[in-house]
Amino acid sequence: MKKLNAIIIGGTRGIGLAIVDSFLKENKRVHVISRNKDLKLEKRLKSKFSDSIFFYNCDASNFDELSKIRGHILDNAEGKIDIIVSNVGNGSGSPDIIQEHDEWQHSWSKNFDCSYNAYRIFINDLIKTKGVLTFISSIAGIEDLGAPISYSVAKSSVISLAKSLSKRVGPNVRVNTVAPGNIMTKGGTWDLKMQSNPAKVNKMIKDKVPLNRFGQPHEIANLVSFLSSDKAKFITGSCIVIDGGQTSSLRI
Repeated sequence: MKKLNAIIIGGTRGIGLAIVDSFLKENKRVHVISRNKDLKLEKRLKSKFSDSIFFYNCDASNFDELSKIRGHILDNAEGKIDIIVSNVGNGSGSPDIIQEHDEWQHSWSKNFDCSYNAYRIFINDLIKTKGVLTFISSIAGIEDLGAPISYSVAKSSVISLAKSLSKRVGPNVRVNTVAPGNIMTKGGTWDLKMQSNPAKVNKMIKDKVPLNRFGQPHEIANLVSFLSSDKAKFITGSCIVIDGGQTSSLRI
């Protein structure tokens, strides 16, 4: 059987890298799209999975750049794409009630346009293979948790996009969203906050998260792997929360 081809947009660190590792262990051919090169990572993975890992540099929020990458991916993927995970996001921003227009546009570009562009460019490829599309959103797109308004609105829109799209491309493509809570990644936002003020961060986790800990990237990857498999072939149009119980909204 031919290998399944999986595209990970935003796959060189944190949750995205954990998804890459998970798919490689499942013997998938993995195509990693990232804005910045990580030569050490590329060398490490290529030395171990030489015929199963490919890297492409582009800004996924730029439609034209991502469109050009598509042809290169198809050349390396035997002409078929089976799985796409859009994992780009950035929760930084001011707490202002009215954010500056440039700040709003920057947040929207990173947190919504990357997923929107992925759907526009690759959806017909997924229809051909009866594939799976998964967007990584955030619990900040479900409840107000004090995140920048622009970030919360963009991540909420990703959830809405997936729900609407799932109605229009079923039964050919399954489309779902994963909404992680607080995930600890080396060098990530929570890692930096923990180094700066561990007492404050630990109190927040104890007060807000029933499981009293951060999530780990591989736990998100496990869920994405499940959703991308035949074990989840009756799941589409869902937003699955994975946050240690932090949010109180109905889980769907």
